[in-house]
Amino acid sequence: MRRLTAVLVGAIVCAAAISGCSQTPPTSTGDNEASGDGSLTIGVAGDLPGISLKTDEGYAGFDIDTANYVAGKLGVPTKNIVWQRIDQGERVSALESGEVDLVVSTFSITEERAETVDFVGPYFVAHQDLLIRRNDVTITGPETLDGKKVCAAEGTTSVDYLTEHYLGEISVVKVPTWSECVRDLVAGSVDAVSTDDVILAGFAAQPDYSGVLRVVGKGFTDERYGIGMKKGDDRADAVRDALKEYISSGAWKRSLDANVAPSGYSIPKAPEVE
Repeated sequence: MRRLTAVLVGAIVCAAAISGCSQTPPTSTGDNEASGDGSLTIGVAGDLPGISLKTDEGYAGFDIDTANYVAGKLGVPTKNIVWQRIDQGERVSALESGEVDLVVSTFSITEERAETVDFVGPYFVAHQDLLIRRNDVTITGPETLDGKKVCAAEGTTSVDYLTEHYLGEISVVKVPTWSECVRDLVAGSVDAVSTDDVILAGFAAQPDYSGVLRVVGKGFTDERYGIGMKKGDDRADAVRDALKEYISSGAWKRSLDANVAPSGYSIPKAPEVE
């Protein structure tokens, strides 16, 4: 019991400040080949292992590689990219206000969001799933959440889905970031975290959570990630061409193999950019 308590306390500390704990290091494809003097401010998450993680060396992960590749095709070299960390619930407002030029942050394309921002994609398709404590045998899928507390980040489709389909059967706990959800799960104040499987796999694969957390592995939605832009942005066609080349060139697969595959997540077939 003392050993388990020590593990849990360590994990809680790590979740509270994830960039300071031992993690599976994210990688980057390096600088893009652009040589222009343009600049872009790109909104990213910053706390998602394998996807978008802030490290001592800067931001790295699959979303960062995706944004960097697209920026290069827009004539913006890596050194001229301003990475703006934003919470999940701030993605739409950051685009509308002009705080950022692009959002590349596991941003699911939905009809509701498309009314206020433009999307280019999809560049990845994930599936909503559940992250639970490893020794929990009561949760086997969304249909077993009755009476449970489930954590999700504010302003995400994960909250929308749970609220629409399970309101009255579960308690949805909303916090600003997924790392806070994971902290609460380890601490025992919630029973599960629900978001995209690729995000959950990244957290579960971290050394500090080994033997503590696991992904249920029964995805129940399709989440089509797109690059968010301000409504009417005339760079949409150029971004679309860049994403298509990102996938066809093999850079898309190389980034996923380096950043996501080490978690044990099975890399899916590349989607067709619309």
